[in-house]
Amino acid sequence: MQTIILAGGLGSRLSEESGSKPKPMVEIGGYPILWHIMKTYSSYGFNDFIICLGYKGYVIKEYFNNYFLHTANVKISLKNGFDIKYFDSKAEPWTISLVDTGLEAQTGGRLQRVSHLIKGDTFLFTYGDGLSDINVCDLLKFHKKMNKEITVTAVKPPGRFGSLKIRNSVVTNFIEKPDGDGSFINGGFFVANKNFLSRITDSQTILENEPLQSAANEGQLSAFVHRGFWRPMDTLRDKNHLEEMWTNGKAPWRVWR
Repeated sequence: MQTIILAGGLGSRLSEESGSKPKPMVEIGGYPILWHIMKTYSSYGFNDFIICLGYKGYVIKEYFNNYFLHTANVKISLKNGFDIKYFDSKAEPWTISLVDTGLEAQTGGRLQRVSHLIKGDTFLFTYGDGLSDINVCDLLKFHKKMNKEITVTAVKPPGRFGSLKIRNSVVTNFIEKPDGDGSFINGGFFVANKNFLSRITDSQTILENEPLQSAANEGQLSAFVHRGFWRPMDTLRDKNHLEEMWTNGKAPWRVWR
């Protein structure tokens, strides 16, 4: 089964990093967040990827074109011309289709532009900026059980600001990282049947608008509730927090060995 990753957005809220690279190439622990997402899927046996490129997509192409240089030791001989050999490679068993889906295309439009590459009746897809310890096999089983066009992973976001409880102008409790307001939100990590793509009209279709809304209105959108770890990387603060977790060996999304 194929996994599509939407990796073409501008990442404007992470401008400190995304000015020179696309947001999915911002690194956590020396690896692009895109790599972390792919490792999550790969750990459950999903190794066939379609990456939807847009903003600075050539950076992603160059990264995977030179992947052996990033993951292996290299021996270079200059004596008789140029001879290069890779050894001790740690490359994953991935098949990757890197597709330019346009600089201006919206999320739904990017899916539409790779639809001809989808082989089966069902596919996985997600955004290129969110990490989770989600069990992808459980997600897929749930989708099949519900028998709907599409399944979204529902998560509760973490709070972004310290929370104060105040009584008579005195702080009675301070919580540095509270939970969100209790509402579930779209956490990505979708499973969809190919006929869902008929809800996308053109390259400017925003997935989260008409396609998902109409599916919900018709009872064709199921929600896989994930109560484990989930974090987006929207801002530099998010990036630094994820980096700290990785550095301290406390990265819950690292479900692989």
